[in-house]
Amino acid sequence: MNTLAVVLDAPERLSLRDLPLPQPQDDEVVVGVEWSGISTGTERLLWRGEMPMFPGMGYPLVPGYEAVGRVLAAGPAGASRVGERVFVPGARCYGEVRGLFGASASHLVVPAAKAVPVPGGLGAEAVLMALAATAYHAVADGGRGTPHRPPDLIVGHGVLGRLLARLSVAAGNPDVRVWETDPQRRSGAQGYQVLHPDEDTRRDYGAIYDVSGDADLLDTLIGRLAPGGEVVLAGFYARPLSLNFVPAFMREARVRVAAEWKPADLAAVVMLLEDGRLTLDGLLTHVLPAADAGLAYGQAFGDAACLKMVLDWRSH
Repeated sequence: MNTLAVVLDAPERLSLRDLPLPQPQDDEVVVGVEWSGISTGTERLLWRGEMPMFPGMGYPLVPGYEAVGRVLAAGPAGASRVGERVFVPGARCYGEVRGLFGASASHLVVPAAKAVPVPGGLGAEAVLMALAATAYHAVADGGRGTPHRPPDLIVGHGVLGRLLARLSVAAGNPDVRVWETDPQRRSGAQGYQVLHPDEDTRRDYGAIYDVSGDADLLDTLIGRLAPGGEVVLAGFYARPLSLNFVPAFMREARVRVAAEWKPADLAAVVMLLEDGRLTLDGLLTHVLPAADAGLAYGQAFGDAACLKMVLDWRSH
């Protein structure tokens, strides 16, 4: 069995290639992918050749960690799952071609535990479940027993920033603000305020969550904190970050890094989606056939109006 996959052969060199798939084991499932998302964070860095050293890094590779499809086949223990729509956060089933993160392909062979049932009624928008789990992880305590302070300010109104804001509103914090410098991205707020940083005079934020990925913003954000406030780095940063010590010292500021989501975060997001406290509507702005992957990647990374690009694999 083969799969048609997006392969980054080198920075800014993309191809669609047939790759062999392994024979599925008893604890694995075969997923026929319907849609996969293109990440404007990690995949942009892979595309540009700017990705910091990361486990599994190297070309050629199959990118992507946002796939939704149907279970086509399963081992004996998972036979009842055939036909189920699932979310798959990545795969490593391509032999000598690396899977980082490996979800952008027509068919995947993955452990059954990695194929997460999609909440009822969700279609292509379910590719956003990983980003929603990333947003949830940034504010959840991760089982440490001390919940993190929720954001007063979110920097960046891309998909991750919007999901953070929606989660904040759902948690009873409608006063959360979002900074966005691009006028094309200031619309679409659901119960919260979006403004340009120059329009904001506040300098007493208790918690600022940065999802911009801009390594040069840290001093600016620390300058907007109240004493004892916290900056949460929830984006992905290609360059080293630094700070001016004195302003941070005067505020006794804290800086926290939010890492990748865990299975418990995804489970929590599924519950929020099922009971309607979180919605994913209005976040997918562009869909192109997988055959047009080269065009899709260029638009995803070059068009500010493109919040989220999705590849449609249903004809493969």
